[in-house]
Amino acid sequence: MYAIKTEALTKFYGKSRGIENVDLAVESGDFFGFIGPNGAGKSTTIRTLLGLIAATSGRAEILGREVLENKTELLREIGYLPSETAFYNGMKVKDMLSLSARLRGVNCTDEAKKLADRLELDTDRRIDELSLGNRKKVGIVCALQHKPALYILDEPTSGLDPLMQREFYSILKERNDEGATIFLSSHILSEVSRYCKHAAVIREGRIIVTDSIERLGHTGVKRVSLKGISVLPEIEGSKDIVTEDENISFLYSGDEKALLKRLCTLDFSDINISDPDLDEIFMHYYM
Repeated sequence: MYAIKTEALTKFYGKSRGIENVDLAVESGDFFGFIGPNGAGKSTTIRTLLGLIAATSGRAEILGREVLENKTELLREIGYLPSETAFYNGMKVKDMLSLSARLRGVNCTDEAKKLADRLELDTDRRIDELSLGNRKKVGIVCALQHKPALYILDEPTSGLDPLMQREFYSILKERNDEGATIFLSSHILSEVSRYCKHAAVIREGRIIVTDSIERLGHTGVKRVSLKGISVLPEIEGSKDIVTEDENISFLYSGDEKALLKRLCTLDFSDINISDPDLDEIFMHYYM
């Protein structure tokens, strides 16, 4: 069964594009990355998926059920963390966690305490007294405490320090190992490459590629570094050119024999051609 399935999902805000013809198929039990720069349509996709905003056209299913027909029921069963969390000021953290659990009709007291301890969240403090990072932790506990089958997380680590980011992903990996599906929206490529099994890349409201992380990394792109040269002549297929003193590096996608033939005409002192890291590979899809 697919945890998430969409067909030609489209959302326009008047004449402005949100997303167009988004087709997603996320298998149950996957750890799935949803990658794109800010403004690419990640949050619009998620809000439309959850029925929080109405699609202009297309359809979406969550956990095998059509979203709009089952929205209230599905929202109880999903762990959703928006990119920006908002809470009632004046409430204590523990009261907010309790309210979130009651809205889903479950008692999450024990699990909420475990999560708060792991994330070093003081549940006796008032929410309006918290830093951005600690407010994010409140949202995380609200999304995770009922141990749902599906987690939909929109830019979940913004505001968290590196130690808390690592602990957060440890929790997600544990949940995924237990069979939960993780759908993670992010523009931080290192997060996706480190933890996800599959990913989709969205750009300007459209999905441009979906595949396993391993296969997404095999794009034929190479990182070329040249020493002893300060100006790079035009080379078809080159991009992301970085010049520093008399050193130049660039990404190349194209015929490798043609590249070598072109490089033989240049005057440089040293050369290195290597596979780029995954961050650079995903940038290949953005450009």
